[in-house]
Amino acid sequence: MMRHTTLEPVGAHVEDVRVEDLDAAGIDETRRLAADHGVVVFRGQSLDDDRFTEFLRAFGELVFTEGETPVPGHPDLNVISNVGRTTTPRSTFHVDTSYVAHPPAYTSLRAVTVPSEGGQTVFSNQYRAWDTLPDDLRDELVDRTLTHVVTGLDLADDAESSAVHPLVATHPISGRRSLYLSTPARCASISGMSPDETAETVRFLYDHSTAEDNVHRHTWQPGDVVLWDNRCVMHRADHSGVVGDRVMHRGMATDGRARS
Repeated sequence: MMRHTTLEPVGAHVEDVRVEDLDAAGIDETRRLAADHGVVVFRGQSLDDDRFTEFLRAFGELVFTEGETPVPGHPDLNVISNVGRTTTPRSTFHVDTSYVAHPPAYTSLRAVTVPSEGGQTVFSNQYRAWDTLPDDLRDELVDRTLTHVVTGLDLADDAESSAVHPLVATHPISGRRSLYLSTPARCASISGMSPDETAETVRFLYDHSTAEDNVHRHTWQPGDVVLWDNRCVMHRADHSGVVGDRVMHRGMATDGRARS
């Protein structure tokens, strides 16, 4: 069993584990930790991009978001960086690539360059977001679907750009229900609701999900590798007050388990 510390309200910090040494049982335990806690933090790693890719492949088929910037020599990974930017990057809470029929189950970031100040990644607990809704609202939402659409990317004409998913998803590993939504601009319509009702409902659920008491802020350290389960968390980068370069390499994987 991996020794870990539970983070509140979402996440787990795994102690004394080298990611590159994880065997099949260790990967399965990481899956379970991600399903139960949403986010898994590994400190003090020494991965290069080859080993980082191998780690991700252990979880399933790799997914790359069309329109992102790939890591040179590693086309399955993309670069997230503030280097050379003249404007501060913007990020809102979202789920990665939810506008495709089979979104990535897992996303992982490897810290390449950590700023001296700021640059946290913030995660929301979507299990708790569902559990803390009023009973009458949960009854109203439980069987509805949400249409997710792409924003901010220049895709090819034949690329997937929208998909319908359950608004309330049952996690295939934990068996728990969670709210499955993304940034409001990507939430086009809720089944059985008018556009105005959709917008009002999405905004309420988004604000409820991302309330301060339902999020954990991860402060990056050199050597950090963080993996999260997109089926039960949303995330965003906090670019306010960043001092220095912030460079992350990101990879995503789908585990082939059906959402229900």
